[in-house]
Amino acid sequence: MTRFADRTVLVTGALGGIGGAIVDQFAKAGATLILSDRDAAALDARVAALAEAGIKAAAAPADLRDAAETRAAIEAAVARTGPVDIVVNNAGGGDRGTLASTTIDSWHADIELNLDGPYHVIAAVIDGMKAQARGSIVNISSVNALLALGHPAYSAAKAGLISYTKALAVEYGPFGIRANVICPGTVRTPIWQARIDKKPEIFESLRKWYPLQRVAEPSDIAKAVAFLASDDLAGFITGAMLPVDGGLTAGNRVMAGELTLEEF
Repeated sequence: MTRFADRTVLVTGALGGIGGAIVDQFAKAGATLILSDRDAAALDARVAALAEAGIKAAAAPADLRDAAETRAAIEAAVARTGPVDIVVNNAGGGDRGTLASTTIDSWHADIELNLDGPYHVIAAVIDGMKAQARGSIVNISSVNALLALGHPAYSAAKAGLISYTKALAVEYGPFGIRANVICPGTVRTPIWQARIDKKPEIFESLRKWYPLQRVAEPSDIAKAVAFLASDDLAGFITGAMLPVDGGLTAGNRVMAGELTLEEF
């Protein structure tokens, strides 16, 4: 396992399914952690549990849509942990599933959380990274940024996050800062529970679209994050977009079978 014992890692959306796995991945690798999410009490409990396990950590509770609140929370955490070396912009979510159901308010809410939020986080740490002449940014986008798969406002924001990541890589590369983006496919997390309640077999029905014949576990995403964050393993990778999607965006195996009339 890659070690991060001399690195401070900021993870947003740290209480979610993917965020929790990312925190676990870096904790096992010995990193100092800053955890950000909106539930201050739950963050404090998670930080206390990490401390019991010997992991140095601090909470940065904030609504990432609020730039001033985000900066203040991160700066207060940095005062306890030291400068941020690695940022994982994982927080996100979508509201309306179709354009027809999207409203002006829901559109702006998705853009603010999924695109403005990462911008606010980076704005709070980029000067510290420049001062250290090093840093790694890993933004979590989605396959929805690459294909029309519903949730159009969320998808547009996640597509914007890919472009923003490339701009970060180009502009801040001379300062020793790398920026990359991961596009997960379907991931088995608690956020799916409402849909599981409606259709218990939903993951089984989605499986046919994935060449690897399964949906992702949160740990699949966390391992990819750790790879891109590592200067040892990915030190010459920046501006890259990595689908972690079981082959979903490589091609449509169901359609291919119908076109060729052969078994795929």
